[in-house]
Amino acid sequence: MNGVRLNNRQVYVGRFKFPEERAAEVRTRDRATFTNVFVKNIGDDIDDEKLKELFCEYGPTESVKVIRDASGKSKGFGFVRYETHEAAQKAVLDLHGKSIDGKVLYVGRAQKKIERLAELRRRFERLRLKEKSRPPGVPIYIKNLDETINDEKLKEEFSSFGSISRAKVMMEVGQGKGFGVVCFSSFEEATKAVDEMNGRIVGSKPLHVTLGQARRRC
Repeated sequence: MNGVRLNNRQVYVGRFKFPEERAAEVRTRDRATFTNVFVKNIGDDIDDEKLKELFCEYGPTESVKVIRDASGKSKGFGFVRYETHEAAQKAVLDLHGKSIDGKVLYVGRAQKKIERLAELRRRFERLRLKEKSRPPGVPIYIKNLDETINDEKLKEEFSSFGSISRAKVMMEVGQGKGFGVVCFSSFEEATKAVDEMNGRIVGSKPLHVTLGQARRRC
């Protein structure tokens, strides 16, 4: 059926390709031919002309654009389109990582829309799998922890109220910040822990214990 005309239109029939597969094909093909360069981490004072001055030494440009918001303020990135692939590739190799006015530039091949969408899908999938792998639980938050309390001692103090999937004291430079979180397997266990432990002195300080959002995962 490939190439057959139906209702005055030529039909294309081919093997189905997932978006990630199409994006990979575009990426492979475009690496050898790209002329559009993406630039980010540019200073607020960089306008189209200054950006062009920076990039024009690598070859003739077709367009140079700093992207701005509705108020006209620079968003810190832009695009440079060259007439040739060689000029674009040279600019990327020479300017990527270069410091301009105290800012280190990112300069690379501008991705096609299908590539950006595929990357967003990959990021979403990684986040979804990470969230799925996290142990379920109902969190309670503990403030005013004594400096001697670590993860193990925190879990020990609360273990009598039920099954704990996580007990964590927040740290900064190797020292406790005075608060932490304990995750129980059920809402009932977490509620009981809050009722029993709020105000109880552990170490040398009275605890401040509150219930987290039950819909959140620990």
